[in-house]
Amino acid sequence: MAQLLEFIGNHPLLVGSLVALISALAFTEMRKGGHNISSQQLTQLVNQQGAIVVDVREKADYNKGHIVDSISMPFAKVKDRVAELNKHKDKPIVIIDAQGQHAGMVGKQFKEAGLQQVLRLRGGLSTWTADGLPLVKK
Repeated sequence: MAQLLEFIGNHPLLVGSLVALISALAFTEMRKGGHNISSQQLTQLVNQQGAIVVDVREKADYNKGHIVDSISMPFAKVKDRVAELNKHKDKPIVIIDAQGQHAGMVGKQFKEAGLQQVLRLRGGLSTWTADGLPLVKK
């Protein structure tokens, strides 16, 4: 640990460049999965443009509470089921997960499948519920 701190102290330009490159890579990779939107923006997209909401949580979690009219497509089955969304290519598609951990990977798969308007709910369903917005429970 002492050697690491000594290296950082002796080579600030190298360390700064490394941090900048890692940050740029992380930013670029996050954007590949679609832009983040807020709960308010999601509501507007659904009401004004007929956005499709795709919930990638497990079926049991989906049944405990989900956004009205959302499509359940568990993360493990996304590759097999992405073709179901081809009929919605002209609409925005918003990906929902529990806390935002899987939405980027799913968004990347959706874009590779030819879907263009891919978005992610920032913070996942936890943000939706924290904002006091309703869930449908089955």
